Amino acid sequence: MNFDRIVLASASPRRLELLRQIGIEPEVVVSHVEERVTSSEPGEVVMELAGQKARDVAGEVTPGTLVIGSDTVVAVDGKILGKPRDHEEAAGMIRMIAGRSHQVYTGVCMIVRKNGCEDRIRTFYDETDVEVYDMSEEEILSYARSEEPMDKAGAYAVQGFFARYIRGLRGSYANVMGLPVSRLYQEMKEL
Repeated sequence: MNFDRIVLASASPRRLELLRQIGIEPEVVVSHVEERVTSSEPGEVVMELAGQKARDVAGEVTPGTLVIGSDTVVAVDGKILGKPRDHEEAAGMIRMIAGRSHQVYTGVCMIVRKNGCEDRIRTFYDETDVEVYDMSEEEILSYARSEEPMDKAGAYAVQGFFARYIRGLRGSYANVMGLPVSRLYQEMKEL
C-alpha cells in the first residue's frame, strides 16, 4: 500500500488503538463537520456519516494521503440507539438490549487524495450481531450510573465492564469496538 500519509478522521481512542493493532500508525485529524442524516437504515446512516467525516478531512490534506472516516451505531429491531445524553437514557438503552440480540453497524469511508485527478473513494459498512445476557434492574442501573456508557453508541463498551454481560457475537469484535479493521485492511489493498 503506497500512501504518503494515513489520516484517521476521528478522535476515538478505540479506533486509533485498533489501527495500531494491525500495524497502521495514522495521524489523527478530527472532523468538525455538522453531521446530517438522510436515511433511517442503520447501514446507510453509518456510511453517510463516515463519508461526511472523511470528505471534511480530505479537503485539508495533500495528494497521496489516505483519509479514513468512520461511524458506529447500535440498532435494536432497526431502531438506532445513539450515544446517551444522560445516565437515565443509558439505563433505557441497556434495558432495550438486555436479554436479546441487537446489531452494531460501523461505516467506513476511505478517500485517497490524487494529484490532478479524481480522488479514489471506497465506502462500506460492517454488521455484527451481539447477544446480551438477561440483566437484573440492579445490574442495569449500576452499569448505567457509571461513566462507561456515556460516550458509547448503544450505551455500552464491549471491551469494558459491560463484557460481563455479552453472551456472544456473530461477526467482527473489532466492528463492535468501532472499526472493522480486518475488512478495512482488505479494502485498503483494493485501493
